[in-house]
Amino acid sequence: MLTAASGDSATAGAVLLALAVILGTAFVCGRIAQRLRQPVVMGEIVGGVALGPSLLGLLPGELDAELFPSEVQSYLRVLSQLGLVLFMFTVGLRFDVGHLRGVGRRVTAVSLSSVALPFALGVGLALALYPWFDTAQLATDGRLGPALFLGAAMSITAFPVLARIIAERRMQNDPLGSLSLASAAFQDFLAWCALAVVVAVVQARGLWSLGRLALSTAVVVLVLAGVVRPALARLLDPGRRRPLGEPWIHAVLVTGTLLTAWVTSRIGLDSVFGAFMFGAAVPRDRIEAVAPEVPERIEQAGLLLLPAFFAVTGLAVDLTGLGLRGLVIVVAVLVTACAGKFAGAVAAARATGSTRREATVLGILLNARGLTELVILNVGHRLGVIDTRMFSAMVVMALVTTLMTGPLLARTAVRNGPATALPTPSAQPAGARTPS
Repeated sequence: MLTAASGDSATAGAVLLALAVILGTAFVCGRIAQRLRQPVVMGEIVGGVALGPSLLGLLPGELDAELFPSEVQSYLRVLSQLGLVLFMFTVGLRFDVGHLRGVGRRVTAVSLSSVALPFALGVGLALALYPWFDTAQLATDGRLGPALFLGAAMSITAFPVLARIIAERRMQNDPLGSLSLASAAFQDFLAWCALAVVVAVVQARGLWSLGRLALSTAVVVLVLAGVVRPALARLLDPGRRRPLGEPWIHAVLVTGTLLTAWVTSRIGLDSVFGAFMFGAAVPRDRIEAVAPEVPERIEQAGLLLLPAFFAVTGLAVDLTGLGLRGLVIVVAVLVTACAGKFAGAVAAARATGSTRREATVLGILLNARGLTELVILNVGHRLGVIDTRMFSAMVVMALVTTLMTGPLLARTAVRNGPATALPTPSAQPAGARTPS
């Protein structure tokens, strides 16, 4: 009994040390990114990758294995999943369905084009590179699963980070900024639906299993829309007395998020879908009127744990072991991702009346992937539809496409003279966080 207790204490100490290193690295890298006028979260992601075999593993003494042994990694995965679930709740809560209502011809054309083209190119790339996949790491038979997943992953635009970029450049009231936000919201809706279909196809074992998963998902959506949302609307009614106050609301939202995440994981979808759907079911206008601090506290809890998610992601990324084929895959993924998003957005924007400059700026904005891409890549990695080398290549793509957005916007603004629609980003306040 004493030996077991000592072992538990040693493991707890190792987890605490690992968390201290992760959070400290995230803070330092986040501040460096801030100084470089990049989203803080991009520095934290880079810090997570640096803690893995790509950088820390190169130092003598195998520090990555010493700091993050397998038993510690299992605890970090749980913490990272909790942070991810809480974060996805806030993403769902902030997802404005109003962006999807009455979308005009330009928004529809840009969204469909900049989802369909990267999806098709991603499918084609996966089919072409499949002979290079390590099939021993895949949990699916054949090329269909990897091809569909890579197509869906290529289609993503990071709506939260795009909203932050537009806000920092004071483009919220600019027609181009509004078009970008509406298009990104519509694209994210389409891409998440596509990803849900891909997960269902991969997880299902035959048509009956697929049909059962689709039916279960429909039931969850109907319950959230027809039962949970009205119940939350009554709970959050500004005229209603709440003797227990904000702690009660906080408990209801966190409990609902965790339960819905558990339900979607049980029916065969990933837990992130449940957290996102529950967040979207919460009446945002009422929570902002009654208890605006509660979502902020939930978001802060998620953001505190997200560096653990970045570290778990970084431990699975090994850039040193890519080899020549791996480098070819990285370049192919990066070119395909940028070409698909940029060309799809620019072609549709030009066809619907945008100027060349407007179409170029729109293509640059919609090419940002951010944290949203990492969430989807981890879903695919857990499902076994991509191997470690493709996972690493896609993580590099997510980083590069987001980091290049700011500099490319600045260069576009300079080339076209004084920038009225693209002013220089305002300085981000110290300690501010960019969620994705």
